[in-house]
Amino acid sequence: MQIGFLIPDYEPRMVDFAGQAGFDCLELFTVPGGQFDLNTATEDDLKRIRDHFAAANVHIGTFACSVNHLDPSEGEENRRYFVKAIRTCRSMGTDILCTNAWAFPGKSPAENVPIFKEVFSEYARIAEDEGIKIAMENCPHSIGYPIPIGNIAYSPEMWEALFDAVPSKAIGLEFDPSHLFWQQIDIERAIRNFGDRIYSFHAKDTEIVHDEMARCGIYGKMFGKSSVWDFGVWRYRIPGWGDIQWKGVFRALNDVGYKGPIIIEHEDPVFMGERQEEGLSLGLRFLRGFAL
Repeated sequence: MQIGFLIPDYEPRMVDFAGQAGFDCLELFTVPGGQFDLNTATEDDLKRIRDHFAAANVHIGTFACSVNHLDPSEGEENRRYFVKAIRTCRSMGTDILCTNAWAFPGKSPAENVPIFKEVFSEYARIAEDEGIKIAMENCPHSIGYPIPIGNIAYSPEMWEALFDAVPSKAIGLEFDPSHLFWQQIDIERAIRNFGDRIYSFHAKDTEIVHDEMARCGIYGKMFGKSSVWDFGVWRYRIPGWGDIQWKGVFRALNDVGYKGPIIIEHEDPVFMGERQEEGLSLGLRFLRGFAL
C-alpha cells in the first residue's frame, strides 16, 4: 500500500520530511503563480523536482491542479492551464491528475452539469490520448451564506449525473470519506457503488462535535467562527483521530480491488503549525495497520 500526503505547492522541506518519516509518495499540486507554475516551469525545473523526489526516496503518487473550470469569467485561462497539467502529468511519474469540479457561481449543481459536460468531455479526450486518469475530489467547498456549492462532484447523486454526462473512464474520483461523513452519506456503500471510478483516495477523518451539533444543527455555528471554514459542529482530523470507522472503509476498498495511493490530506486543527509533522507521522502509523 502506497501512503503519502498532500503538499499544496512544491515544498522541498516537506519532500525531505516525507522520505525521512517513511512515506512512499506525495500528492504534488501545481498552482498558477506558485513555486511550481506550469506557465513558467522549464524542463530543467521539472527534472530538478523529479531528482529531489528520487533523492528523498519518495515518488509523486498523484499530480494535482485545482482551478475553476466552469466559471466563464476565468474558465478559458484555467482550462488552458489544466490541459498543460494533463500533458505534464506523466512526466512527473504518475498517471493520476486530481482536481475539483468547481462550479459556475450562481447556478445550482444540476444547472452546472451541461457546462461540466462541455468542459470535461474535452479534458477526457485529451486525457485518453495522454493515458491520464482525472480524479475529482468530493469536498463541497460550501462556505458563505446563502450556502453555495463550490465543487459539484460532492455526492453519489452528483457523481451519477457527472458520469452520465461524461461517460469516459478517463474521469473518476479522488474519494475522500471525510466530506461524506458529515453529510451523513454511507461511505462504504459509495465505495462499492463507484469502486471502478476511484483513482485516488484521500485519507482524512472527521470528528463530530456533538455538543455544538445539538446546539447549532447541520448548518453549523453562525457566531464566533475562527474562519469561513469553521463550521463548529464538525472538524477534520488525522486518520484515526475522528469518528470514521476505518476498518469498514478499508474492507470496502479491498472488496472493490482498490490499489491506488492513500493520501493524507492534513486539515486537522490540533496538529497544525509546529505539530504538523507529528500529526502526519501519527496518520502514517495508523494507516500502516491496514493492508491493500
